[in-house]
Amino acid sequence: MHSVRQSLEFYILSFRQNVVFSFEIGLGQGTKVLVDFQPYNINRTDVASVTSWSAPILWEGTFDPILIDSIYKQQNLMIATTVFALGKYTRFVKDFLESAEQHYFVGFRVHYYLFTDQPESVPEVKMGENRSLTVRKVQSLNRWQDISMGRMEKLEKLIENELASEADYIFCLDIDTKFYGHWGVESLGRLVGVIHPWFFDAPRDRFTYERRPESQAYIPVGEGDYYYAGAAFGGSLEDVHHLTKTCREQLHIDAANSIEAAWQEESHLNKYFLLNKPSKLLSPEYMWRDINESAAQIKVIRFSNVAKNYAEVRPNP
Repeated sequence: MHSVRQSLEFYILSFRQNVVFSFEIGLGQGTKVLVDFQPYNINRTDVASVTSWSAPILWEGTFDPILIDSIYKQQNLMIATTVFALGKYTRFVKDFLESAEQHYFVGFRVHYYLFTDQPESVPEVKMGENRSLTVRKVQSLNRWQDISMGRMEKLEKLIENELASEADYIFCLDIDTKFYGHWGVESLGRLVGVIHPWFFDAPRDRFTYERRPESQAYIPVGEGDYYYAGAAFGGSLEDVHHLTKTCREQLHIDAANSIEAAWQEESHLNKYFLLNKPSKLLSPEYMWRDINESAAQIKVIRFSNVAKNYAEVRPNP
């Protein structure tokens, strides 16, 4: 159904203006080339918009959504989007889906995949044109840590068994969230990480990486680039499949050695991104927290973790 995408990325850099371009272009005969593109600059001197490895960091004011939409519209892309809602987390499904239909890849094809132990509790939400929801039943679990750690394997299998012929990109998001603003094709890239809202302006020694050498997620003090949120990541099917497969394998090794990383899959995600640099970073605009105080760098909140009582919604402390 979809052509094989070449593993090729171009960076058109203007360090004087701090501009990075990214888009996908067709080369004929069904071939597509992924081009990372952060168009226009740019009245943002208060934040870094390029990493040390020349990957763009998306902030409000560093891209033109109308221009990027016009480029990607020609590609007829499908974006798969996965969420997990187990136990009391089903209460967040309605707000997530309704807000996503207002703000998330509007005008583009989206297929949501919802994994839940209570399919009967999933509310009906009206989907837009070329938007669909598939509900998958999964086993209930007694620990939220196990729910977190089990996601990588399910995502790996979903990509292997279904998405190769169904989607072009995938984003993996937390369900206890809500969209408040535009999240569009500017976020697409080969491998996409989101900077954690707790640590975007914190020194590296405060990052809560896994510090025990016995864990496969271990990152020594003094190493690391950014602290990435486990609540949102994505990219091409090939790259996200490699990410989920690697993290699943590392999680299993830790489990066999009776080790549980400090922040479960998020710790392993950060280790993966240290060794496999993301081709694009999304600023905390794309993963804020409703309980966070405002920050001068955050001009718009696009997607946010909603306020809640964790002791009440989680199955265990």
